[in-house]
Amino acid sequence: MILYHGSNVTVEQPKLIKQNRYLDFGFGFYTTTNRNQAVNFAQKATHRRKKGKATLNIYSIDEIVAFKEGSLLKFESPDEAWLDFVAANRQGTYQGKQRDFIYGAVANDDVYRTITLYMTGVLDKKQTLEALKIRKLFNQMVFATEESLKYLHFERSELV
Repeated sequence: MILYHGSNVTVEQPKLIKQNRYLDFGFGFYTTTNRNQAVNFAQKATHRRKKGKATLNIYSIDEIVAFKEGSLLKFESPDEAWLDFVAANRQGTYQGKQRDFIYGAVANDDVYRTITLYMTGVLDKKQTLEALKIRKLFNQMVFATEESLKYLHFERSELV
């Protein structure tokens, strides 16, 4: 499987760096199989950080080996379990089992607005899930432990 990570720098050796904000799938190194999504993130990150150059980092992973040896939490679709997981992580309240790999839909800016309406009680769970059905959701693969990073192999980077 080929994975992409957008940044303002080349990331040959990914590290887990503690974030100062709560993300969809919690703490980890975020990648995607969607090249355009990673390019877009690289451009946003470079603009926001005001340094470096928009860089697409390209990795490979033998998912058969990685998922057999490590623990995987996989969300097939943005369903109730996914919504609960993302909401708990975004609020910093997730207390469940730590996994090596987490795969599922990404809550981009548009989706995040819908989830915020859910977390603040404006929308209930059913309304939120209905609203998410009409959105085009991309995916993300998070490497959530140091152990998981050994399965991620840097291939190259490209300026975008």
